[in-house]
Amino acid sequence: MPYKDREISKLHYTMGEVTEMFQVNASQIRFYEREFDILQPKKNKKGNRLFSPEDVENLKIIFHLVKEKGYTLQGAKEYLKGNRSEIKENQKIIDSLEKLKKFLLEVKEQL
Repeated sequence: MPYKDREISKLHYTMGEVTEMFQVNASQIRFYEREFDILQPKKNKKGNRLFSPEDVENLKIIFHLVKEKGYTLQGAKEYLKGNRSEIKENQKIIDSLEKLKKFLLEVKEQL
């Protein structure tokens, strides 16, 4: 049985890690946290936000709707309320396609 690489996932991501993932300021992440009920990061004793992998996936969905699809914040909220399962499935497909693209680009560079 061949060895299969597993993607290592963390239990929680810090605000710095999340802002680096999305290339945005912490203020924008905090703003989306206030605006969207699906974002519920935990806070440690110091008050630092700790984002679960589910929070990061929800942020990906929000950024996709707002930045790429051009939804307003209110429009994105309404769309999330009505189509949550469909959106999560679409995001999984987008993530897998991005991984495939990255792999194919790496293969291309090695040729």
